[in-house]
Amino acid sequence: MLPSATAVRRGIMGRRIARVWRRGKYIVMQLEASGALLIHLRMSGRLEAAAGDAGEPRHTRAVFEFDDGLRLHFCDARRFGRIVLARDVESGTGGLGPEPLSDGFSALRLGRLLAGRRRQVKPLLLDQRVIAGLGNIYTDEALFRAGIHPLEPSDRIDGARVKRLHAAIRTVLKEGIRRNGASIDWVYPGGNMQESFRVYGRAGQACVTCGATIEYLRVGQRGTHVCPRCQRLG
Repeated sequence: MLPSATAVRRGIMGRRIARVWRRGKYIVMQLEASGALLIHLRMSGRLEAAAGDAGEPRHTRAVFEFDDGLRLHFCDARRFGRIVLARDVESGTGGLGPEPLSDGFSALRLGRLLAGRRRQVKPLLLDQRVIAGLGNIYTDEALFRAGIHPLEPSDRIDGARVKRLHAAIRTVLKEGIRRNGASIDWVYPGGNMQESFRVYGRAGQACVTCGATIEYLRVGQRGTHVCPRCQRLG
Protein backbone atom coordinates (compact mmCIF):
# COMPACT_ATOMS: atom_id res chain seq x y z
CA MET A 1 0.00 0.00 0.00
CA LEU A 2 1.31 3.44 -0.95
CA PRO A 3 1.75 5.94 1.90
CA SER A 4 -0.69 8.83 2.06
CA ALA A 5 0.30 12.40 1.24
CA THR A 6 0.17 13.15 4.98
CA ALA A 7 2.53 10.26 5.77
CA VAL A 8 4.97 11.39 3.08
CA ARG A 9 4.87 14.97 4.36
CA ARG A 10 5.57 13.86 7.92
CA GLY A 11 8.33 11.53 6.79
CA ILE A 12 10.35 14.17 4.91
CA MET A 13 9.76 17.39 6.91
CA GLY A 14 13.09 18.70 8.19
CA ARG A 15 15.06 15.90 6.49
CA ARG A 16 18.24 16.50 4.51
CA ILE A 17 18.75 15.00 1.06
CA ALA A 18 22.10 13.21 0.95
CA ARG A 19 22.10 12.22 -2.71
CA VAL A 20 19.99 12.49 -5.86
CA TRP A 21 20.28 9.77 -8.46
CA ARG A 22 18.23 7.53 -10.74
CA ARG A 23 17.16 3.89 -10.62
CA GLY A 24 15.36 2.74 -13.73
CA LYS A 25 12.61 5.30 -14.31
CA TYR A 26 12.64 6.51 -10.70
CA ILE A 27 14.23 9.73 -9.50
CA VAL A 28 15.74 8.87 -6.13
CA MET A 29 16.26 11.39 -3.33
CA GLN A 30 18.29 9.50 -0.76
CA LEU A 31 17.60 10.89 2.72
CA GLU A 32 20.23 11.19 5.42
CA ALA A 33 20.20 8.43 8.04
CA SER A 34 17.57 6.29 6.30
CA GLY A 35 14.80 6.28 3.76
CA ALA A 36 14.38 7.45 0.18
CA LEU A 37 11.86 9.63 -1.61
CA LEU A 38 11.11 8.10 -5.02
CA ILE A 39 9.45 9.99 -7.86
CA HIS A 40 8.19 8.25 -10.99
CA LEU A 41 7.18 10.75 -13.68
CA ARG A 42 5.19 8.18 -15.68
CA MET A 43 3.58 9.52 -18.85
CA SER A 44 3.39 13.25 -18.27
CA GLY A 45 5.20 14.19 -15.06
CA ARG A 46 8.04 16.67 -14.73
CA LEU A 47 9.91 18.54 -12.01
CA GLU A 48 10.31 22.32 -12.13
CA ALA A 49 12.47 24.32 -9.70
CA ALA A 50 11.62 27.95 -8.93
CA ALA A 51 12.18 30.62 -6.29
CA GLY A 52 9.70 30.64 -3.45
CA ASP A 53 7.94 33.80 -4.65
CA ALA A 54 7.35 32.46 -8.16
CA GLY A 55 3.90 31.29 -9.18
CA GLU A 56 3.02 27.62 -9.46
CA PRO A 57 3.26 26.04 -12.92
CA ARG A 58 0.17 24.46 -14.42
CA HIS A 59 -0.81 21.00 -13.23
CA THR A 60 1.24 21.21 -10.01
CA ARG A 61 0.39 18.21 -7.82
CA ALA A 62 3.01 18.54 -5.10
CA VAL A 63 5.47 21.19 -3.90
CA PHE A 64 8.71 20.53 -2.00
CA GLU A 65 10.01 23.56 -0.10
CA PHE A 66 13.68 23.86 0.85
CA ASP A 67 15.20 25.98 3.62
CA ASP A 68 16.96 28.26 1.09
CA GLY A 69 13.64 29.35 -0.39
CA LEU A 70 13.74 27.09 -3.43
CA ARG A 71 10.59 25.23 -4.40
CA LEU A 72 10.48 22.06 -6.44
CA HIS A 73 7.15 21.53 -8.22
CA PHE A 74 5.96 18.13 -9.31
CA CYS A 75 3.70 18.78 -12.31
CA ASP A 76 1.64 16.04 -13.87
CA ALA A 77 -1.10 16.85 -16.39
CA ARG A 78 -2.42 13.29 -16.61
CA ARG A 79 -2.00 12.36 -12.93
CA PHE A 80 -0.16 9.10 -13.64
CA GLY A 81 2.98 9.97 -11.64
CA ARG A 82 3.88 8.54 -8.27
CA ILE A 83 5.64 9.83 -5.17
CA VAL A 84 6.73 7.13 -2.74
CA LEU A 85 8.48 7.35 0.62
CA ALA A 86 10.28 4.04 1.09
CA ARG A 87 12.56 2.61 3.78
CA ASP A 88 15.10 1.84 1.02
CA VAL A 89 15.39 2.01 -2.76
CA GLU A 90 14.90 -1.69 -3.46
CA SER A 91 11.69 -1.98 -1.47
CA GLY A 92 10.33 1.12 -3.20
CA THR A 93 11.22 0.14 -6.76
CA GLY A 94 10.09 -3.46 -6.62
CA GLY A 95 13.16 -5.37 -7.77
CA LEU A 96 14.27 -3.71 -10.98
CA GLY A 97 16.60 -5.35 -13.48
CA PRO A 98 20.04 -4.11 -14.53
CA GLU A 99 20.65 -0.58 -15.80
CA PRO A 100 21.16 -0.64 -19.60
CA LEU A 101 23.72 2.19 -19.49
CA SER A 102 25.78 0.71 -16.67
CA ASP A 103 29.23 -0.79 -17.21
CA GLY A 104 27.92 -4.16 -16.07
CA PHE A 105 25.29 -4.35 -18.81
CA SER A 106 27.27 -6.17 -21.48
CA ALA A 107 26.11 -7.91 -24.65
CA LEU A 108 26.89 -11.19 -22.89
CA ARG A 109 24.57 -10.31 -20.03
CA LEU A 110 21.82 -9.24 -22.41
CA GLY A 111 22.19 -12.51 -24.30
CA ARG A 112 21.75 -14.49 -21.10
CA LEU A 113 18.64 -12.50 -20.18
CA LEU A 114 17.11 -13.20 -23.59
CA ALA A 115 18.12 -16.85 -23.79
CA GLY A 116 16.89 -17.61 -20.28
CA ARG A 117 13.30 -16.74 -21.19
CA ARG A 118 11.07 -17.75 -24.08
CA ARG A 119 9.02 -14.61 -24.58
CA GLN A 120 8.32 -12.20 -27.39
CA VAL A 121 11.29 -9.87 -27.34
CA LYS A 122 9.47 -6.55 -27.09
CA PRO A 123 7.38 -7.35 -23.98
CA LEU A 124 10.51 -8.85 -22.45
CA LEU A 125 12.51 -5.65 -23.00
CA LEU A 126 9.67 -3.58 -21.52
CA ASP A 127 9.62 -5.73 -18.37
CA GLN A 128 11.34 -3.53 -15.79
CA ARG A 129 12.27 -6.61 -13.74
CA VAL A 130 14.42 -7.78 -16.66
CA ILE A 131 15.96 -4.46 -17.78
CA ALA A 132 15.32 -1.19 -15.96
CA GLY A 133 14.40 1.96 -17.82
CA LEU A 134 13.38 0.92 -21.33
CA GLY A 135 10.08 2.40 -22.52
CA ASN A 136 7.87 1.86 -25.53
CA ILE A 137 9.45 4.44 -27.83
CA TYR A 138 13.05 3.43 -27.23
CA THR A 139 12.30 -0.28 -27.46
CA ASP A 140 10.74 0.19 -30.92
CA GLU A 141 13.69 2.29 -32.04
CA ALA A 142 16.30 -0.14 -30.66
CA LEU A 143 14.65 -3.19 -32.23
CA PHE A 144 14.53 -1.44 -35.59
CA ARG A 145 18.20 -0.49 -35.47
CA ALA A 146 19.07 -4.07 -34.53
CA GLY A 147 16.90 -5.54 -37.31
CA ILE A 148 14.80 -7.60 -34.90
CA HIS A 149 11.04 -8.05 -35.15
CA PRO A 150 9.17 -7.24 -31.90
CA LEU A 151 7.43 -10.65 -31.98
CA GLU A 152 10.68 -12.61 -32.28
CA PRO A 153 11.04 -15.20 -29.47
CA SER A 154 13.80 -13.99 -27.21
CA ASP A 155 15.62 -17.32 -27.05
CA ARG A 156 15.96 -17.43 -30.86
CA ILE A 157 17.99 -14.26 -31.16
CA ASP A 158 21.52 -15.27 -32.08
CA GLY A 159 24.78 -13.77 -30.85
CA ALA A 160 25.28 -11.32 -33.73
CA ARG A 161 21.80 -9.84 -33.29
CA VAL A 162 22.23 -9.71 -29.51
CA LYS A 163 25.32 -7.56 -30.05
CA ARG A 164 23.41 -5.28 -32.43
CA LEU A 165 20.52 -4.99 -29.97
CA HIS A 166 22.86 -4.22 -27.08
CA ALA A 167 24.51 -1.44 -29.05
CA ALA A 168 21.16 -0.11 -30.28
CA ILE A 169 19.65 0.05 -26.78
CA ARG A 170 22.55 2.09 -25.47
CA THR A 171 22.63 4.32 -28.56
CA VAL A 172 18.94 5.28 -28.51
CA LEU A 173 18.93 5.89 -24.75
CA LYS A 174 21.99 8.13 -24.93
CA GLU A 175 20.50 10.03 -27.86
CA GLY A 176 17.22 10.43 -25.98
CA ILE A 177 19.06 11.87 -22.98
CA ARG A 178 21.04 14.21 -25.20
CA ARG A 179 17.86 15.40 -26.91
CA ASN A 180 15.92 15.81 -23.64
CA GLY A 181 13.44 13.10 -24.59
CA ALA A 182 10.61 13.30 -27.09
CA SER A 183 7.91 15.98 -27.24
CA ILE A 184 5.05 14.12 -28.89
CA ASP A 185 2.22 16.33 -27.58
CA TRP A 186 1.64 19.35 -25.34
CA VAL A 187 2.37 17.52 -22.07
CA TYR A 188 5.94 16.63 -23.12
CA PRO A 189 7.68 20.00 -23.53
CA GLY A 190 11.28 20.66 -24.41
CA GLY A 191 12.58 17.53 -26.13
CA ASN A 192 13.32 16.86 -29.79
CA MET A 193 14.04 13.13 -29.92
CA GLN A 194 10.96 12.81 -32.15
CA GLU A 195 12.99 14.36 -34.94
CA SER A 196 15.18 11.23 -34.96
CA PHE A 197 12.47 8.56 -34.89
CA ARG A 198 13.03 5.90 -37.52
CA VAL A 199 9.88 3.82 -36.89
CA TYR A 200 7.97 5.04 -33.84
CA GLY A 201 4.91 7.07 -34.81
CA ARG A 202 5.66 6.65 -38.53
CA ALA A 203 3.02 4.07 -39.49
CA GLY A 204 2.12 4.40 -43.16
CA GLN A 205 5.32 6.28 -43.98
CA ALA A 206 8.34 5.00 -45.88
CA CYS A 207 11.15 3.32 -43.97
CA VAL A 208 14.21 5.58 -43.88
CA THR A 209 16.43 2.59 -44.67
CA CYS A 210 14.63 0.49 -47.30
CA GLY A 211 11.54 2.46 -48.36
CA ALA A 212 9.00 -0.16 -47.24
CA THR A 213 5.86 1.08 -45.49
CA ILE A 214 6.12 1.20 -41.69
CA GLU A 215 3.42 -0.93 -40.06
CA TYR A 216 1.54 -0.48 -36.79
CA LEU A 217 0.63 -3.47 -34.64
CA ARG A 218 -0.20 -4.30 -31.03
CA VAL A 219 2.39 -6.28 -29.09
CA GLY A 220 1.77 -7.03 -25.44
CA GLN A 221 -1.05 -4.43 -25.48
CA ARG A 222 1.39 -1.72 -26.55
CA GLY A 223 1.32 0.21 -29.80
CA THR A 224 4.28 -0.97 -31.88
CA HIS A 225 5.92 0.24 -35.08
CA VAL A 226 7.93 -2.02 -37.34
CA CYS A 227 9.46 -2.15 -40.81
CA PRO A 228 8.34 -5.48 -42.34
CA ARG A 229 11.41 -5.62 -44.57
CA CYS A 230 14.19 -4.53 -42.19
CA GLN A 231 12.70 -6.51 -39.29
CA ARG A 232 11.63 -9.83 -40.79
CA LEU A 233 10.07 -12.22 -38.30
CA GLY A 234 12.05 -15.46 -38.04
